[in-house]
Amino acid sequence: MASISRIGKYTVVRELGQGAHSTIQLIRRMEDAREYALKIVEIDGKDDQKFLEQVQHEMRVASMLDHPNLIKLLCLEQEKDWRFRVKKVHVLIEYVNGKTLDQLPAMAMSKLVDKFLQISAGLAHMHRRGVFHADLKPNNIMMTKAGAIKILDFGLAWIKGEPKERVQGTPEYMAPETARAKVVNERSDIYNFGATMYRLTTWKLPPSVFGGLSSAVVGKSSFKSLYEEVCKVAPTVPAELGQLIDQCMKYDPNERPERMSEITARLQDVQELVGEPEEET
Repeated sequence: MASISRIGKYTVVRELGQGAHSTIQLIRRMEDAREYALKIVEIDGKDDQKFLEQVQHEMRVASMLDHPNLIKLLCLEQEKDWRFRVKKVHVLIEYVNGKTLDQLPAMAMSKLVDKFLQISAGLAHMHRRGVFHADLKPNNIMMTKAGAIKILDFGLAWIKGEPKERVQGTPEYMAPETARAKVVNERSDIYNFGATMYRLTTWKLPPSVFGGLSSAVVGKSSFKSLYEEVCKVAPTVPAELGQLIDQCMKYDPNERPERMSEITARLQDVQELVGEPEEET
Protein backbone atom coordinates (compact mmCIF):
# COMPACT_ATOMS: atom_id res chain seq x y z
CA MET A 1 0.00 0.00 0.00
CA ALA A 2 1.36 3.43 -0.94
CA SER A 3 2.37 5.84 1.82
CA ILE A 4 -0.46 8.15 2.90
CA SER A 5 0.09 11.44 4.69
CA ARG A 6 -3.50 12.65 5.01
CA ILE A 7 -6.99 11.12 4.99
CA GLY A 8 -9.73 13.73 4.88
CA LYS A 9 -9.45 15.89 8.00
CA TYR A 10 -6.88 13.54 9.58
CA THR A 11 -3.09 13.44 9.41
CA VAL A 12 -1.51 9.98 9.30
CA VAL A 13 1.05 9.65 12.09
CA ARG A 14 2.28 6.09 11.52
CA GLU A 15 1.16 2.58 10.72
CA LEU A 16 0.03 0.52 13.71
CA GLY A 17 -0.32 -2.84 12.00
CA GLN A 18 -1.39 -4.87 8.99
CA GLY A 19 -3.74 -7.78 8.42
CA ALA A 20 -4.38 -9.91 5.35
CA HIS A 21 -6.85 -7.39 3.92
CA SER A 22 -6.52 -4.36 6.18
CA THR A 23 -4.14 -1.77 7.49
CA ILE A 24 -4.46 0.15 10.76
CA GLN A 25 -3.05 3.67 10.87
CA LEU A 26 -2.56 6.00 13.80
CA ILE A 27 -4.17 9.27 12.74
CA ARG A 28 -4.53 12.72 14.31
CA ARG A 29 -7.55 14.97 13.81
CA MET A 30 -6.25 18.33 12.66
CA GLU A 31 -8.83 20.50 14.43
CA ASP A 32 -8.04 19.32 17.97
CA ALA A 33 -4.96 17.00 17.67
CA ARG A 34 -6.92 14.04 19.06
CA GLU A 35 -5.55 10.65 18.03
CA TYR A 36 -7.52 7.69 16.68
CA ALA A 37 -6.85 4.37 15.00
CA LEU A 38 -8.14 4.04 11.45
CA LYS A 39 -8.74 0.59 10.00
CA ILE A 40 -8.60 0.60 6.20
CA VAL A 41 -10.12 -2.42 4.48
CA GLU A 42 -9.61 -2.91 0.74
CA ILE A 43 -12.50 -4.55 -1.16
CA ASP A 44 -11.07 -5.74 -4.48
CA GLY A 45 -13.87 -7.95 -5.75
CA LYS A 46 -16.65 -10.39 -4.93
CA ASP A 47 -14.32 -12.62 -2.93
CA ASP A 48 -13.63 -9.70 -0.58
CA GLN A 49 -17.31 -9.05 0.22
CA LYS A 50 -16.89 -11.13 3.36
CA PHE A 51 -14.44 -8.53 4.70
CA LEU A 52 -16.97 -5.78 4.11
CA GLU A 53 -19.65 -7.81 5.88
CA GLN A 54 -17.28 -8.48 8.78
CA VAL A 55 -16.49 -4.82 9.44
CA GLN A 56 -20.17 -3.95 9.12
CA HIS A 57 -20.92 -6.64 11.70
CA GLU A 58 -18.20 -5.36 14.04
CA MET A 59 -19.60 -1.84 13.76
CA ARG A 60 -23.12 -3.02 14.52
CA VAL A 61 -21.94 -4.97 17.57
CA ALA A 62 -19.91 -2.00 18.84
CA SER A 63 -22.92 0.30 18.47
CA MET A 64 -24.78 -1.91 20.99
CA LEU A 65 -22.05 -1.52 23.61
CA ASP A 66 -20.80 1.28 25.83
CA HIS A 67 -18.29 0.28 28.49
CA PRO A 68 -14.82 1.55 29.44
CA ASN A 69 -13.31 -1.94 29.10
CA LEU A 70 -14.59 -2.45 25.53
CA ILE A 71 -12.96 -0.83 22.48
CA LYS A 72 -15.11 1.82 20.83
CA LEU A 73 -15.72 1.83 17.07
CA LEU A 74 -16.77 5.36 16.27
CA CYS A 75 -17.86 5.41 12.64
CA LEU A 76 -17.65 3.58 9.32
CA GLU A 77 -17.25 5.22 5.91
CA GLN A 78 -17.30 3.55 2.51
CA GLU A 79 -15.54 4.62 -0.67
CA LYS A 80 -17.38 3.57 -3.85
CA ASP A 81 -16.37 3.43 -7.49
CA TRP A 82 -18.33 4.87 -10.42
CA ARG A 83 -20.54 1.77 -10.39
CA PHE A 84 -21.36 2.41 -6.70
CA ARG A 85 -19.49 -0.70 -5.63
CA VAL A 86 -17.66 -0.45 -2.30
CA LYS A 87 -13.91 -0.41 -2.92
CA LYS A 88 -12.57 0.66 0.46
CA VAL A 89 -13.87 0.93 4.02
CA HIS A 90 -12.57 3.25 6.75
CA VAL A 91 -13.40 2.37 10.37
CA LEU A 92 -12.57 5.04 12.95
CA ILE A 93 -11.59 3.38 16.23
CA GLU A 94 -10.68 4.58 19.70
CA TYR A 95 -6.87 4.67 19.90
CA VAL A 96 -5.44 2.54 22.70
CA ASN A 97 -1.86 3.36 23.61
CA GLY A 98 -0.67 0.05 24.98
CA LYS A 99 -0.01 -3.61 24.22
CA THR A 100 -2.03 -6.80 24.03
CA LEU A 101 -1.74 -9.12 27.03
CA ASP A 102 0.24 -11.71 25.06
CA GLN A 103 2.95 -9.06 24.48
CA LEU A 104 3.43 -8.21 28.16
CA PRO A 105 5.72 -9.84 30.73
CA ALA A 106 4.37 -11.67 33.76
CA MET A 107 2.55 -9.40 36.22
CA ALA A 108 2.36 -9.40 39.99
CA MET A 109 -0.69 -11.36 41.14
CA SER A 110 -2.45 -8.28 42.55
CA LYS A 111 -2.10 -6.54 39.20
CA LEU A 112 -3.19 -9.60 37.23
CA VAL A 113 -6.35 -10.06 39.33
CA ASP A 114 -7.19 -6.39 38.75
CA LYS A 115 -6.95 -6.99 34.97
CA PHE A 116 -9.18 -10.08 35.27
CA LEU A 117 -11.78 -7.98 37.09
CA GLN A 118 -11.74 -5.41 34.29
CA ILE A 119 -12.16 -8.15 31.67
CA SER A 120 -15.07 -9.67 33.59
CA ALA A 121 -16.72 -6.24 33.81
CA GLY A 122 -16.47 -5.77 30.03
CA LEU A 123 -17.82 -9.26 29.31
CA ALA A 124 -20.68 -8.83 31.79
CA HIS A 125 -21.71 -5.65 29.95
CA MET A 126 -21.67 -7.49 26.62
CA HIS A 127 -23.83 -10.27 28.03
CA ARG A 128 -26.35 -7.80 29.48
CA ARG A 129 -26.69 -6.37 25.98
CA GLY A 130 -27.26 -9.81 24.46
CA VAL A 131 -23.82 -10.02 22.82
CA PHE A 132 -21.25 -12.81 23.25
CA HIS A 133 -17.63 -12.18 22.27
CA ALA A 134 -16.81 -15.77 21.15
CA ASP A 135 -13.08 -15.11 20.60
CA LEU A 136 -11.64 -13.88 23.87
CA LYS A 137 -7.91 -14.57 24.23
CA PRO A 138 -4.83 -12.60 25.36
CA ASN A 139 -4.09 -11.06 21.96
CA ASN A 140 -7.66 -9.69 21.80
CA ILE A 141 -7.20 -7.79 25.06
CA MET A 142 -5.11 -4.61 25.32
CA MET A 143 -3.74 -2.91 28.40
CA THR A 144 -3.06 0.81 28.20
CA LYS A 145 0.06 2.35 29.68
CA ALA A 146 -2.19 3.54 32.54
CA GLY A 147 -3.29 -0.04 33.25
CA ALA A 148 -6.80 0.07 31.75
CA ILE A 149 -8.11 -2.99 29.93
CA LYS A 150 -9.76 -2.83 26.49
CA ILE A 151 -11.35 -5.91 24.93
CA LEU A 152 -10.89 -5.87 21.15
CA ASP A 153 -12.16 -7.56 17.99
CA PHE A 154 -15.89 -8.14 17.71
CA GLY A 155 -15.51 -9.92 14.36
CA LEU A 156 -16.78 -13.26 15.70
CA ALA A 157 -19.19 -11.81 18.27
CA TRP A 158 -22.69 -13.26 18.20
CA ILE A 159 -25.84 -11.25 18.84
CA LYS A 160 -28.42 -13.31 20.70
CA GLY A 161 -31.28 -14.46 18.49
CA GLU A 162 -29.45 -14.03 15.19
CA PRO A 163 -28.23 -16.86 12.93
CA LYS A 164 -24.58 -17.82 13.33
CA GLU A 165 -22.84 -17.11 10.03
CA ARG A 166 -19.34 -18.03 11.18
CA VAL A 167 -18.16 -19.93 14.21
CA GLN A 168 -14.38 -19.91 14.43
CA GLY A 169 -11.77 -19.45 17.08
CA THR A 170 -8.38 -20.47 18.42
CA PRO A 171 -8.30 -24.18 19.42
CA GLU A 172 -6.65 -23.56 22.83
CA TYR A 173 -9.25 -20.95 23.81
CA MET A 174 -12.40 -22.30 22.11
CA ALA A 175 -15.08 -23.94 24.23
CA PRO A 176 -15.71 -27.61 23.34
CA GLU A 177 -19.40 -27.00 22.63
CA THR A 178 -18.51 -24.16 20.25
CA ALA A 179 -16.16 -26.41 18.29
CA ARG A 180 -18.56 -29.35 18.35
CA ALA A 181 -21.99 -27.75 17.84
CA LYS A 182 -21.45 -24.00 17.16
CA VAL A 183 -22.84 -23.13 20.59
CA VAL A 184 -22.00 -19.56 21.62
CA ASN A 185 -23.41 -18.17 24.85
CA GLU A 186 -22.44 -16.85 28.27
CA ARG A 187 -20.90 -20.13 29.37
CA SER A 188 -18.80 -20.46 26.19
CA ASP A 189 -17.48 -16.94 26.82
CA ILE A 190 -16.75 -18.03 30.40
CA TYR A 191 -14.67 -20.90 29.01
CA ASN A 192 -12.77 -18.45 26.76
CA PHE A 193 -12.13 -16.24 29.79
CA GLY A 194 -11.00 -19.23 31.85
CA ALA A 195 -8.57 -20.26 29.12
CA THR A 196 -7.25 -16.69 28.99
CA MET A 197 -6.74 -16.63 32.77
CA TYR A 198 -5.08 -20.06 32.58
CA ARG A 199 -2.56 -18.82 30.05
CA LEU A 200 -1.76 -15.64 31.98
CA THR A 201 -1.35 -17.37 35.36
CA THR A 202 0.49 -20.54 34.31
CA TRP A 203 2.26 -19.35 31.12
CA LYS A 204 1.10 -22.61 29.52
CA LEU A 205 -1.42 -22.94 26.73
CA PRO A 206 -4.64 -24.70 27.69
CA PRO A 207 -5.25 -27.99 25.88
CA SER A 208 -6.69 -27.73 22.38
CA VAL A 209 -10.28 -28.87 21.89
CA PHE A 210 -9.18 -30.61 18.69
CA GLY A 211 -7.35 -33.93 18.81
CA GLY A 212 -3.88 -33.89 17.26
CA LEU A 213 -3.89 -33.51 13.49
CA SER A 214 -7.55 -34.48 13.40
CA SER A 215 -10.31 -31.88 13.14
CA ALA A 216 -12.43 -33.97 15.52
CA VAL A 217 -13.30 -32.44 18.88
CA VAL A 218 -11.77 -34.30 21.82
CA GLY A 219 -14.17 -36.06 24.16
CA LYS A 220 -14.70 -35.27 27.83
CA SER A 221 -12.44 -38.03 29.16
CA SER A 222 -9.63 -37.17 26.74
CA PHE A 223 -9.86 -33.50 27.63
CA LYS A 224 -9.76 -34.31 31.34
CA SER A 225 -6.58 -36.35 30.85
CA LEU A 226 -4.97 -33.47 28.92
CA TYR A 227 -5.98 -30.70 31.34
CA GLU A 228 -3.55 -29.89 34.16
CA GLU A 229 -5.07 -28.09 37.12
CA VAL A 230 -3.69 -24.64 37.85
CA CYS A 231 -2.43 -25.63 41.31
CA LYS A 232 -0.19 -28.33 39.74
CA VAL A 233 1.20 -26.13 36.97
CA ALA A 234 1.58 -22.92 38.99
CA PRO A 235 1.58 -23.66 42.75
CA THR A 236 2.08 -19.99 43.66
CA VAL A 237 -1.31 -18.99 42.21
CA PRO A 238 -3.83 -18.50 45.05
CA ALA A 239 -5.91 -21.65 45.46
CA GLU A 240 -9.18 -19.70 45.16
CA LEU A 241 -8.12 -18.29 41.80
CA GLY A 242 -6.84 -21.63 40.54
CA GLN A 243 -10.11 -23.33 41.47
CA LEU A 244 -12.11 -20.62 39.68
CA ILE A 245 -10.04 -21.02 36.50
CA ASP A 246 -10.37 -24.81 36.64
CA GLN A 247 -14.14 -24.49 37.00
CA CYS A 248 -14.41 -22.00 34.10
CA MET A 249 -12.61 -24.55 31.93
CA LYS A 250 -14.83 -27.52 32.68
CA TYR A 251 -15.59 -29.52 29.53
CA ASP A 252 -19.28 -29.68 30.41
CA PRO A 253 -20.73 -26.14 30.27
CA ASN A 254 -23.22 -26.98 33.04
CA GLU A 255 -20.29 -27.47 35.42
CA ARG A 256 -18.99 -23.94 34.81
CA PRO A 257 -20.19 -20.78 36.57
CA GLU A 258 -23.49 -19.70 35.08
CA ARG A 259 -22.98 -15.94 34.98
CA MET A 260 -20.11 -13.46 34.69
CA SER A 261 -21.45 -11.80 37.87
CA GLU A 262 -20.49 -14.95 39.82
CA ILE A 263 -16.96 -14.81 38.41
CA THR A 264 -16.67 -11.11 39.26
CA ALA A 265 -17.72 -11.78 42.87
CA ARG A 266 -15.18 -14.58 43.22
CA LEU A 267 -12.41 -12.46 41.68
CA GLN A 268 -13.24 -9.73 44.18
CA ASP A 269 -12.74 -12.29 46.96
CA VAL A 270 -9.34 -13.18 45.48
CA GLN A 271 -8.45 -9.49 45.29
CA GLU A 272 -9.11 -9.18 49.03
CA LEU A 273 -6.56 -11.93 49.57
CA VAL A 274 -3.82 -10.60 47.27
CA GLY A 275 -4.44 -6.89 47.86
CA GLU A 276 -5.00 -3.95 45.56
CA PRO A 277 -2.33 -3.34 42.89
CA GLU A 278 -0.02 -0.37 43.20
CA GLU A 279 -1.16 2.64 41.20
CA GLU A 280 0.27 2.60 37.68
CA THR A 281 1.99 5.61 36.20
